[in-house]
Amino acid sequence: MRFLVLFSLRLWLAVSVLVGLSFHVKAEEFDSWRSNLRTEAVAKGISASLFDEAFQNVAPIARIIELDRNQPEFTLTLSTYLQKVVSGTRAKKARIRIEEHKDILAEVSAKYGVQPRFIVALWGIETNFGQHTGGFSVVAALATLAYDGRRSAYFRKELLNALTILQEGHIKPADMKGSWAGAMGQSQFMPSSFLSYATDWDGDGRRDIWTTQNDVFASIANYLSSVGWRDDLTWGREVKVPAGLDAASLSKAKTKKTMDEWRALGITSADGSPLPKRNLTSRLVVPAKSDGRAFLAYRNYDNILKWNRSNYFAIAVGTLADDIAYR
Repeated sequence: MRFLVLFSLRLWLAVSVLVGLSFHVKAEEFDSWRSNLRTEAVAKGISASLFDEAFQNVAPIARIIELDRNQPEFTLTLSTYLQKVVSGTRAKKARIRIEEHKDILAEVSAKYGVQPRFIVALWGIETNFGQHTGGFSVVAALATLAYDGRRSAYFRKELLNALTILQEGHIKPADMKGSWAGAMGQSQFMPSSFLSYATDWDGDGRRDIWTTQNDVFASIANYLSSVGWRDDLTWGREVKVPAGLDAASLSKAKTKKTMDEWRALGITSADGSPLPKRNLTSRLVVPAKSDGRAFLAYRNYDNILKWNRSNYFAIAVGTLADDIAYR
């Protein structure tokens, strides 16, 4: 059996090179890398049999490297990204979902201090409310990225964390599916986030972010609460910047000012109306490829960035949360 697995791996790698894929791997090098990882995993308490089960038929996936090199903020404008991610259809679904799950969302919100609209917004943007959780083997995806070298140390740790989740019995190796980057379940947690924040809300002994929605909602809220979320704040707002104010430099410097100070500089709400009177502290954000669109970001915006270090993503989450609340 081991011979057949190794033969299949070598054949796959050889074909990958022949068809001109940009991700080239020597089978012997990957075998050595995997053997070294196995030794480390076993030393950390992963059973050898579980490791072998999890790595059965695992080989580097060239498509994952391609996706890693072409992430949305590298290729799309902000407006195009928002049109795709915060569509009218998704906003309508979000308003339906928040009503459908209002009771459990109210319970979770009361416990963790996170507004239901932000829980639903993250759920909707990450997986379209649990419909698209990813079709890649998490172990194979993380092994590919750990072996690749661009961010190998980070992904190696995440791979070991994924094996820990399997060892704890939260899911079976064959069912551990996720995104090309190894994010898992309806909340798209990386394995490290799962170990830190995933929650067994229903008390069945498993932190099930794949199929148990109550666990999903509680896990999202627990994450945000743990990183400093404030339920008396929103995320931020789009604003209009007057000509002559160097918004890009202020954004790059992450300069923080009070609302009164921004108002004194001539900044207004996007529609030209005055900024809110509450004198909160915020910073100006002008994302790359935003065609000059600018946003005032509150503390909760930075908490969303702890989830995903993408201005596009954080703005999308905030925009969808606003669509849920104000339409």
